[in-house]
Amino acid sequence: MSLAERIKFLLKSKAKISVFDKKNLSDLDIGLFNKTKARFITGEKYLSEGLQKFDIIFRSPGVYRYLPEIIRAERKGVNISSAIKLFFDLCPAKIIGVTGTKGKGTTSTLIYKILKKAGFDVYLAGNIGLPPLRLLDKLKKSSWVVLELSSFQLIDLDKSPNVSVVLNITIDHMDWHKDRREYLRAKQNIVRYQRKKDISVINYDFVTSRSFARYTKGKVYYFSRKNKVLGSYVREKNQIVLNEGKKERTIGLTKNLLLKGEHNWENVTAAVCASRVVGANVRVIKKVVFSFKGLEHRLELVRSIRGRAFYNDSFSTNPQTTIAAVNSFFEPIVLILGGSDKGLEYEGMSKHIVKRRNVKSIVLIGQIADQLEKSLRKAKYTGEVRNLGKTTMAAIIKETMRLAQKGDVVLLSPASASFGMFNDYKDRGSQFKRSAMSLEI
Repeated sequence: MSLAERIKFLLKSKAKISVFDKKNLSDLDIGLFNKTKARFITGEKYLSEGLQKFDIIFRSPGVYRYLPEIIRAERKGVNISSAIKLFFDLCPAKIIGVTGTKGKGTTSTLIYKILKKAGFDVYLAGNIGLPPLRLLDKLKKSSWVVLELSSFQLIDLDKSPNVSVVLNITIDHMDWHKDRREYLRAKQNIVRYQRKKDISVINYDFVTSRSFARYTKGKVYYFSRKNKVLGSYVREKNQIVLNEGKKERTIGLTKNLLLKGEHNWENVTAAVCASRVVGANVRVIKKVVFSFKGLEHRLELVRSIRGRAFYNDSFSTNPQTTIAAVNSFFEPIVLILGGSDKGLEYEGMSKHIVKRRNVKSIVLIGQIADQLEKSLRKAKYTGEVRNLGKTTMAAIIKETMRLAQKGDVVLLSPASASFGMFNDYKDRGSQFKRSAMSLEI
């Protein structure tokens, strides 16, 4: 939901609105909104006059919850809220919330598609799909909303979804969160306020994710790609299974999935379990799961040219997702790594790349290129490393074509944020796709 839409939504309640933003007023994306309808305080010193005089503050997800100015206002009795908290307060429908370090978008979309095909009145919202507040006029008690929820949104949430899906919880956004403990506590809010009639669907394979079961009062199901659990799992011979306790059903074989990579088995089993516990037909689950191609910028095959396959995994913004992407291929890989600094650690990823042996060359880009090169050298990586630093996507693609041979995979899976060279991960992925598509046969 745009800034103008959020302001209009709040103005319906006849509230007096003040907008605080670090950007200059001329840089705000408010379209044709009448600026006289609200008071704007903008620029580098936008919080200098304080926030204590308001009844309620709505924090945008990217604004750190524990800014000193917000804490001072809270101590003075100001109610600190957000668009997602307001949605939980006003939503008449049942909510399926999905969180995790990675895989949220894929899993949320797959659950939505299954329920839609099964005839549910269902909507996809949050960080993917529609802005939640825009849905309120459409929702009924019989409706379902699938919400992708990040730690930025969960950090002060005081209500939990009817069905909470907890994917792999590793560590991310250390440039935003104070520490690991704060990040985990934010994620735990997705189950912390559940009631006995609610349900949690939890990744069994990650110790941290599995620990979330102790924070919910609801019924717990699990999903796994290697352990038999109550819920959904992958058993020997790579069969996807739905285990409902008294009865087990085979959903199908992992080799028939269009989603590439074993890490996507977790997303699939999560979606199978979550959609089933709310009543989706097994036949529909099978049909949707094996026809789902995935999302843009997530291990997306762009094209093959001169025997080289180009994959866009620009959504990979941490080492864990790059490890998962590398694990998805047995072919020789020319890997594009790097971007802006999020305060993450890369030694584990570098050691994994060395062990995999099929990463033959690496092109390093962006602010952390030197840091990555040191990490790779320390791990004793012996393949060719090309440190391009801050450059253009055209130059990056040209270098990968020099390094790649027939039968190789060129993989953009940066393990870092995009800022500094690109607007965001979508811009990075789109530029990669355009440059790959412009190559002459």
